[in-house]
Amino acid sequence: MFKLCSNIIQFRLGVIDADTRLVAAVGRPVTGNRNDCKAWELSGAKAAVGRTTVIADGGYRGTGLVIPHRHERGQTELPAWKEEHNTSHRKVRARVEHVFAWMKTWKILRDCRLKGDGIHTAMLGIARLHNLALTG
Repeated sequence: MFKLCSNIIQFRLGVIDADTRLVAAVGRPVTGNRNDCKAWELSGAKAAVGRTTVIADGGYRGTGLVIPHRHERGQTELPAWKEEHNTSHRKVRARVEHVFAWMKTWKILRDCRLKGDGIHTAMLGIARLHNLALTG
């Protein structure tokens, strides 16, 4: 998930395919200061991906998304299989975060304060251009 805050609108970019680095879904802006878990549903990103497996950071606990394993209370280390899973999770998230960083470099997002559906329309356009650049 990528969060872009513009005044009181939080924009969540839904889903990136980690293998192809293509943008799969773009959520709608959510007004106000929302918890990531709530905004995941309100933005429409959850509905857009359906039953697809989606990974996220630890801020999305209880949403059904795949998040990194955490230490249990009193536990000093994670079991080896959980550490392996977290390592794999970090590598996939790094690929996805690179896509988000690249998309945030688009000048329209830095220079414009778009109102209404403007930011959503801009992100849809940027996502399509990004996908075109990767696929040729």
